[in-house]
Amino acid sequence: MTCLSCSDLHVSFKLDRCTAKAVRGVSFDIDDKSTLGIVGESGCGKTMTALSLMRLIPDPPGKIEKGSILFEGKDLLKLPEREIRNIRGGRISMVFQDPMSSLNPVYTCGFQIIETINQHLSIPRKQAEELGEKVLSEVGIPDPSRTMTSYPHQLSGGMRQRVMIAMALVCSPRLLIADEPTTALDVTVQAKILDLLHHLRETKSMSMVLITHNLGIVGDIADNVMVMYAGEVMEFTSCKELFENPLHPYTRNLLQTIPQLEVKKERLKVIPGEVPTLQNIPSGCPFHPRCDQASERCRNEHPGLTLSSPDHHVRCFLYDKQA
Repeated sequence: MTCLSCSDLHVSFKLDRCTAKAVRGVSFDIDDKSTLGIVGESGCGKTMTALSLMRLIPDPPGKIEKGSILFEGKDLLKLPEREIRNIRGGRISMVFQDPMSSLNPVYTCGFQIIETINQHLSIPRKQAEELGEKVLSEVGIPDPSRTMTSYPHQLSGGMRQRVMIAMALVCSPRLLIADEPTTALDVTVQAKILDLLHHLRETKSMSMVLITHNLGIVGDIADNVMVMYAGEVMEFTSCKELFENPLHPYTRNLLQTIPQLEVKKERLKVIPGEVPTLQNIPSGCPFHPRCDQASERCRNEHPGLTLSSPDHHVRCFLYDKQA
């Protein structure tokens, strides 16, 4: 069964002299009780896609131009703001990149958790406090009652991120969006947070979207992977298929940047060039200036997303069967 279905999503931002196309025709489905990994370099449209699912694109200057996002029988893009607020934080929750800027520094963690509960659940304050402590315990915080009375600056980065996860889970969402949840955390804490998210997704039978620039992170967690570049989907398939049979040159380049323990004394590979600015996307395939397999057709024509094999979509002329 499908948890959420996004179709032909377009998001733009109006700048002083032009319009930046942040998301261009993105479509995907998220299955129930599964994890979708969205991967790509910074500026590829991953976060804008996630914010669109929550209807959090700042308007102005941003605007969701077209598309549909179907969730529990409703198109989220057509719902009135009052109804979307009931879904946001309740049925769909999000863990943001930086917990220090996401948590309010002048309120205790407990106050902010209870505020989230009060927004979606009509329960007495005492019961809300107990629920807050319960969910803090579930995310691995050793002293929940003390954390409820602590301010964000009194906690470590890893503990703050666990508080953010607790706030996202306290109303038992059907879909959790985690946007670069391990940013600015050291490697050991990163691993613990990722293991925690994977464990919670399984025990709570929810779906999850994991956004990252690192393909290595999604390898052990995601069921399906969507690779984005310049606001478009470059490749979409199962995680197993992507690692065993990557098709798009960009995907292969991303995989080559993952450090390999068995390879000794070899420089880490980098993708040459830079991600294009969204107001100056190249003609044809947006990746062609950085691609070592680009042809004249890639420079002049825009490739569509084609099905190269069952459940494996790729946007590349190398696999265009009609070519």
